[in-house]
Amino acid sequence: MTTLHITIGDREQLRQDTLQFVQDVDADELDSKDGNATLQFGTYDDFVDSLTPLRLELTRAIAEETPESMREAARLVDRDVSDVHADLKQLDMLGILTLDEGGPSGAIQPVVPFDRIEVHIDYPLIDFGDADSASMSA
Repeated sequence: MTTLHITIGDREQLRQDTLQFVQDVDADELDSKDGNATLQFGTYDDFVDSLTPLRLELTRAIAEETPESMREAARLVDRDVSDVHADLKQLDMLGILTLDEGGPSGAIQPVVPFDRIEVHIDYPLIDFGDADSASMSA
């Protein structure tokens, strides 16, 4: 089973994770047997703007039904082809799916390479900022 892990975290951690990934690729030390991938958003707003309910519904329909074209994907979710096309481009850019050229009948075929998506949201309710200065003012 292949799982896409979606996380929301601070941009500094994302930068560090990306640098580590690049170093691992350069050193050929990637562990490819776990079948997992990670997509990290810097903010909750970025996540909500990118993964709308309609895009998640479209992703699920493609994973379940494996349509042969963008037009067929639009029919699966009963939406306008141009709107679905825009959503597919966004999902492709995020790495949630791929748009394979030369699918059956020569059409561009959307393909979801994952069996599951897991979302982890770390949403602090209180920003403690600098703990030292907070304790000094108390």
